[in-house]
Amino acid sequence: MQILKNKILESREKEIDMAALNYRDATRNDLVRIVEIYNSTVPSRMVTADTESVTVESRQKWFEEHTPSKRPLWVIENSDHATIGWVSFQSFYGRPAYDSTVEISIYLDTQYRGQGVGKEILRYCINNAPKFGIKTLLGFIFEHNEPSLRLFSHFGFEDWATLPNIALLDGQEKGLKIVGKRIA
Repeated sequence: MQILKNKILESREKEIDMAALNYRDATRNDLVRIVEIYNSTVPSRMVTADTESVTVESRQKWFEEHTPSKRPLWVIENSDHATIGWVSFQSFYGRPAYDSTVEISIYLDTQYRGQGVGKEILRYCINNAPKFGIKTLLGFIFEHNEPSLRLFSHFGFEDWATLPNIALLDGQEKGLKIVGKRIA
């Protein structure tokens, strides 16, 4: 059974042309798809502290906080121009002294998870962050989200803090790790 699963994953990886991934600034028209991808993570209790789906209307302010020149929100498209994910740089703590530090968030459509797409996106973000005056990248990752912790660790992010049992998900307390990387 495991051999069959591996072959299926290998065939999916071959179908994704990483070089053809297109990153572009999100527009208001993309917000529906962004929310759809985000909401697909809620039931897993692995990625977000939201316990119910969010609405497009509830994400309007968050969307407006992103700007192509300083705090990008990119949608990622495959070779067929379908949106397969998104990534955002969000200001950390909202104070001027932290202006060169951002939280990075990566969300993928379910069929693109676990296939190396997250690695390509994180690599792209690390390489492009200095263009926005960013010197430090942070990831806020649930302690039980081992795939995301491995992804960020792969690129040299270090464990900078653990906030034990601060989230209550389905009656269970979960911890949050803050991982960071200086890039400039």
